[in-house]
Amino acid sequence: MLSAINCFVAPEPKDASVANDEQVDPKLDTAVPHTARIWNYILGGKDNFAADRAVGDQVLATQPELAENARLTRKFLIRAVRYLAGEAGVRQFLDIGTGLPTANNTHEVAQSVAPDSRIVYVDNDPLVLAHARALLTSSPEGVTDYLDADMYDTDLVLREAARTLDFSKPVAVLFMGVLGHIEDDGVAQGIVKKVLDAVPSGSYFAMCDSTDRTPEVVESARVWNESAALKYHLRSEERMRAFFDGLELVEPGLVSVTRWRPDTDAQEIDQFGAVGRKP
Repeated sequence: MLSAINCFVAPEPKDASVANDEQVDPKLDTAVPHTARIWNYILGGKDNFAADRAVGDQVLATQPELAENARLTRKFLIRAVRYLAGEAGVRQFLDIGTGLPTANNTHEVAQSVAPDSRIVYVDNDPLVLAHARALLTSSPEGVTDYLDADMYDTDLVLREAARTLDFSKPVAVLFMGVLGHIEDDGVAQGIVKKVLDAVPSGSYFAMCDSTDRTPEVVESARVWNESAALKYHLRSEERMRAFFDGLELVEPGLVSVTRWRPDTDAQEIDQFGAVGRKP
């Protein structure tokens, strides 16, 4: 399964949809397929354009189960955040690579467990920004903020996130389904390390991405990369495990997302994820 957990389908806005390709924000390049909008289309949303739908159709032709797998992956995010806000006692979350908002966003899950949770979302897509500002509202006790920034610019991310988060206290750092967009392992690991270096002991790192275990997923990635502006690079379980070097893996470790503290039994999928604690 190609990974874009944080690009999960958004609820259709109450006022209007942008799916008719009319009245488009001039900053949006609708002729170029974009990850968040392709996934919005795959999962039945309306915030997408013709170029996004064309790529979505091609990917679904190679991997018809993709939409269901994405829903299973979203459930991993929900369980991980619930664990972090509950059992782990974390009250601050930095969600990098947010994607289009949906039900059960990070702040909703965290604040349902701990209403005083503080969440900063990070993304750099104008469509995502517009939806986030409209839909990502906080509980009265907590704070929800949105940062328009690229995950490569870690200095900006950390500087601006510090306006909302207290980096002297534990932070849960989430990279859900986005590190696969970075081809070079060293670059991806460097981004994660720089963010984790900025947070104290007792902080957590959670991620998930697609593995290269099956021919169907490999073919889906090939089709995706032929058309999408933002390419996706599969990793083996061993390469993914390297992101957790120096961290204490939370049981059951790096596993298929359906096997990470599941609420119900589900078939194992090629999306793997884990949560680690900074000692």
